[in-house]
Amino acid sequence: MTDPDAPAPTFGNEGLLPRVPLPALEDTCDRFLAWCAPLLTPEELAATEAEVSAFRAPGGPGPKLHAELAAYDAAEGVHSWLDTFWPYRYLGRRDRIALNANFFFLFQDEGLGQIERAASLVVRAVDYKLRLDGERIPPVVLRGQPLTMEQNKYLFSATRIPGAVQDTVRVPYTDAWPGPSTARHIIVFWKGAPYRVEVLDEAQRPYGARAIATALDAVVKNGPAEPDTSVGHLTTKARAEWAASRATLRALDPANAAALEEIETALFCVCLEDAAPAGDLDAADRLLHGDSANRWFDKAVSLIVFADGQAGINVEHCGLDGTTILAFVDDLFAQGPQGAAAGGADGTPAVAPVAFVLDGALRVDVRDAGRAFAGYAAATATRTVSFEDFGTARAKALKISPDAFVQMAYQLAHQRSKGLIGATYESIATRQYRHGRTEAMRVVTPEVLDFVTAMESPSAGTAGRRAAFRAAAAAHVARAKDCQSGRAPEQHLWELQLIARRRGDDDPALFSSPGWRVMRDDYLSTSSAPSVNIRYFGFGSTSEQCIGVAYVLLPDRFNLYLSTPRPVAAAMEDFAARLREAVTELQDLLASE
Repeated sequence: MTDPDAPAPTFGNEGLLPRVPLPALEDTCDRFLAWCAPLLTPEELAATEAEVSAFRAPGGPGPKLHAELAAYDAAEGVHSWLDTFWPYRYLGRRDRIALNANFFFLFQDEGLGQIERAASLVVRAVDYKLRLDGERIPPVVLRGQPLTMEQNKYLFSATRIPGAVQDTVRVPYTDAWPGPSTARHIIVFWKGAPYRVEVLDEAQRPYGARAIATALDAVVKNGPAEPDTSVGHLTTKARAEWAASRATLRALDPANAAALEEIETALFCVCLEDAAPAGDLDAADRLLHGDSANRWFDKAVSLIVFADGQAGINVEHCGLDGTTILAFVDDLFAQGPQGAAAGGADGTPAVAPVAFVLDGALRVDVRDAGRAFAGYAAATATRTVSFEDFGTARAKALKISPDAFVQMAYQLAHQRSKGLIGATYESIATRQYRHGRTEAMRVVTPEVLDFVTAMESPSAGTAGRRAAFRAAAAAHVARAKDCQSGRAPEQHLWELQLIARRRGDDDPALFSSPGWRVMRDDYLSTSSAPSVNIRYFGFGSTSEQCIGVAYVLLPDRFNLYLSTPRPVAAAMEDFAARLREAVTELQDLLASE
């Protein structure tokens, strides 16, 4: 007999969730024009309006493409009209994913040494995996609304596989690998060399923290990998180039296919670093890119533990968004350092090196990939910014949305540092829908322009500036709600463009219009990760002039990690300084009411 009070199984709500709504073409076209208009000159707006009019006309390409998308959305087995969009968006990118796509979290410290911390994190992660296998992870419910848990299927044994045209992903819960992962091992990297470490015995019983620590001790007794043999460097290459290198590896010797199999099926990676970071910024940089000899960037989850016991996570983005990883990390911390420490398996986990056979050409390939990525990382400027006197509690006391407050502060700081308002992206979670992920919000509204103008105008007066600030914040909240409700235009139009390309048609002229190009050319790319267990969150920038803004906004603190191409470093430093000024200035403005 079923217990009516028993919690729902992890994936028990999936069939009950509403579908992602497919916006009407007319609504999307109207919103697109409204969203791009603040970024355009009158001439650019007129040209964009003409292209939108031609696109949406009864004989234009828009209605035909939209009808095809609507038919796809209604087809059997399709969960969402975005089912094809998401694989293309992530697996279709051809540049390197290391630094460009993967993201990281720097955890709060737990006061443990490296081996003890790593062993504890491994045991807690394996415990989560076993509970997930049994669907004993409670489904997330946010303000009474169940959220999709589908992304949890990408946490363990998920690995991105490079392709010449588009990547694929090896993951359980698929026809090729039905049900949860049956792997019993993880991959531990130490000084550029990978090792297989069993974390479950043959009966799928987990080893305890002491046994895992013994296995990790055995790993760190080894010396560094031989020069030019750290194959992890290859995962930093552009995807088609890495696909070619992987094919060469597999063709050279059967041992290489076996080694790739070990890594690609492993539950997750643990990267043990042989140095301690110099501070928070150094720790964050190492989590974002680090020494690529000691990484496998294609792995969905890599736990990274430094020599002093500080730790974090690097995440491959194709199947996992920040909200899912935050829930996973929060669960690890909820267990505490001694969580699931006892284990059920006897003995000591088996440890074995994962060996590749490399010829001279492959050694050169590995060496060149490592050098190229080190240069690429060096060409990225980063910095951290921390506010100990501002957080969501302060914003709410001032009767303003915390997210709207910081976004307006970003816009003001950007105007003062670069002399312009530029396209700004913010990710909005849409996991209340079946297979929902995120929606693309564009922050700049007419109200934002009015707000910045008022803040820079001596004649506006305190009351005028305050009114403009509140109007911009209200517009921001309204647009975020539109995005949460599936009414944003960008991904809808992008998928229509992709349908045309899959049909072999030329891009409709709308997609070369000033509005489409300018709205999507980021000057700021922003995303939030609110968790008390996270010190910093970060990712790389998305364009040559972009500043990536990853922030942790909590009741009592506000921490940011900024990244940008090195030529924009001075502007980023000025943006950080101006942001400090803006946060103080805007608090004072509202406090004076």
